[in-house]
Amino acid sequence: MSRPTILCVASHLKGFHFIREAHRLGCHVLLLTHEKLLNEPWPRECLDDVFALPNFDDPAMVRNVVTYLGRERRIDRLVPLGDYDVEVTAQLREHLRMPGMGVTASLYFRDKLAMRQRARERGVPVPEFTGLFHYPDVAHFLQTVPGPWVLKPRMEAGSKGIQLIEHPEQLWRALDELGDQASLYLLEKFIQGELYHVDSVVKDRQVIFASAQKYGKPILALKQQGGVYSTVTLPRGSEEEQSLQALNRDVIAALGLERGVTHIEYFRDAEGRCYFLEAACRVGAAKIPDVIFYATGVCLWHEWAKLEAETPEHPYVLPVPQHDYAGVVLSVANQERPDTARYTDPEIVWRQATRKHHVGLLVKSPDPERVRALIQDYARRIPAEFCGAMV
Repeated sequence: MSRPTILCVASHLKGFHFIREAHRLGCHVLLLTHEKLLNEPWPRECLDDVFALPNFDDPAMVRNVVTYLGRERRIDRLVPLGDYDVEVTAQLREHLRMPGMGVTASLYFRDKLAMRQRARERGVPVPEFTGLFHYPDVAHFLQTVPGPWVLKPRMEAGSKGIQLIEHPEQLWRALDELGDQASLYLLEKFIQGELYHVDSVVKDRQVIFASAQKYGKPILALKQQGGVYSTVTLPRGSEEEQSLQALNRDVIAALGLERGVTHIEYFRDAEGRCYFLEAACRVGAAKIPDVIFYATGVCLWHEWAKLEAETPEHPYVLPVPQHDYAGVVLSVANQERPDTARYTDPEIVWRQATRKHHVGLLVKSPDPERVRALIQDYARRIPAEFCGAMV
């Protein structure tokens, strides 16, 4: 049995490592992307064909294009390369009766309200929350759940569109401004604490690989207060790491992912209690896959491609992970080409060199404390030297 033909759906420029690995494995790789991205540097030597749409807003148009392509070539797998492609790809799978997540299952990894409800039903700890449908229920939530609260769009990625709500009147004004769009948001109790992410490989509903990391500063705080972005590998075997790994397995079981990769975020409060925050069935952004690769030798993009390329003759095998540690710090900069020559630590394995007005350093070491100390030092120095703020 030959390797499958994979259609990658990408409304944003990402997934190069997936495309290259799927091609290396012998898959036929097709790309469906946005017209405005046609001239971007996709790895065309690894693509058997490229197709483009003016936008992905019309599900019927996407469906018609993909079914037309399928008349002449068999499409065996549909892979969304980013968060915003998960829903349309799930709709296509259901229409074409193809394996993989359908619409309902995909919402547990896109809709922040759906994933919270599912997790709570399965006994996973989540911050207290409410949908914004019946306003007397919202008023009761405000009266019984102490503030502050967080108003979140249900379908956006990362911290986009999030507002910190400090008093009820602020929420009602926000809902008035949102109008008919209010039901596309949820309200959640704000929990002060540390923010983490666990990134996993899942096969047959089992977590077969997971790496736990800690953000230097919560993303919402970066958005509101500025600063630099950072994340570091947690010490393996620590109480902190083990509790997150256990919760991560519970979350993936609750959300029902059969196979793929995940990027899931968690909070830990001052008392040490961990809460599920949100989940995505994709590879993380902001150099997270690079941190994991340098720490473990496992490239999540490659493992995702191997899972999609698997056949009975070519079963998936996870590589043996390494046990090093890594961390990254990123920031915007006033300089067009920031010069980091003064940063000479031998643990540095990557420097931001291609993106204008951005500075970044990634370090690797067998010692987690060394990684933590370096990233903390860089996070202190970079704002002073490059006038940086959050990426």
